[in-house]
Amino acid sequence: METWENLPIDFTYSRSGLTQYGGGFDLPDKVAQARTLEEESTAPDFWDDQRAAQQKMQALNALQEQIGVWDRLKQRTQDALDLAEIAEDDAEMLAELDSEASSLDEELERREFTLALNGRYDSGGAIISIHAGAGGTEAQDWAAMLQRMYLRWSEKKGYATEITDMTQGEEAGIKSVTITVDGSYAYGYLQAERGTHRLVRLSPFDAGNRRHTSFAKLEVMPIIDEDIEIEIAPNDIRMDVFLSSGAGGQSVQKNATAVRLHHLPTGIVVSCQNERSQTQNREIALRILRGKLYAIEQEKIAAEKARLKGENVQADFGSQIRSYVLHPYQMVKDLRTNVETASPQTVLDGDLDQFIAAWLKGQVGN
Repeated sequence: METWENLPIDFTYSRSGLTQYGGGFDLPDKVAQARTLEEESTAPDFWDDQRAAQQKMQALNALQEQIGVWDRLKQRTQDALDLAEIAEDDAEMLAELDSEASSLDEELERREFTLALNGRYDSGGAIISIHAGAGGTEAQDWAAMLQRMYLRWSEKKGYATEITDMTQGEEAGIKSVTITVDGSYAYGYLQAERGTHRLVRLSPFDAGNRRHTSFAKLEVMPIIDEDIEIEIAPNDIRMDVFLSSGAGGQSVQKNATAVRLHHLPTGIVVSCQNERSQTQNREIALRILRGKLYAIEQEKIAAEKARLKGENVQADFGSQIRSYVLHPYQMVKDLRTNVETASPQTVLDGDLDQFIAAWLKGQVGN
């Protein structure tokens, strides 16, 4: 009787892939973590601290989702291997196995990039900030196009979004915008997008219809609610209050509820004007500040890794990562992974997964 090793069907990738990636994923450890959280959730006082309980339940749900994916893949592979043991010369059964092997390989390819999503905050929400680069109206319009792109991507993912702060451009577009993206693994995915985005097109603002190049920068921070994670001394913050402009939402009051925080040691300035009360705006601004401080620490770690590695590795998250060319030809190309497409409008409509997946795959094992 033939076995999976010598059948004319390739289960090699599926079998070795699950061993390699399942091992990298450390499934037993994830199962143990999930069991611990499940036990904690049954304690009588579990919900006494609502905030901590919600965070633990989110972590549990994320773990269960990850475990379920790899459990199902392992079970499918084992079922196929068991069937291969009895297939012998049954042409119909062998054809079914061949189809299943191809399907498993494709599924592993799709799931491989998720193995990079093992960072401390990867499973949670994200805060993104888009800043127009030099170039006035042209760059500000490009920043608005990126805002639309990420809102459309978030909508396709089923994520909830909220604009917490926005500065409009003088003639068109925006100078900057800050958006919270709430959903499972929003930060894990969006961290692939941080950096400078470049647009080449015929400018709609140029009477001579000339080609222009514009830049906009995307910052991505995790949503960090716990003060203990990123300690901020009260004396390190100066708070200003100002009138809400209404750009962040339709129900903003026209009084001094908007908050701007200055982090004195780093010079970081964040603001929020979307909520009705000064207290709510201050809380959200602090959340954004913690995320920015965390991102700075991650940059330092990446730079140190690059230095120790001794290679010409770009560790600056602010560097150019992708070009969007609308003229003289149509193309979007990621400069880190070389993934490209000739359909820029589809990308600008929020189809970003191919770029995100390629970048995350490159992080596996790093």
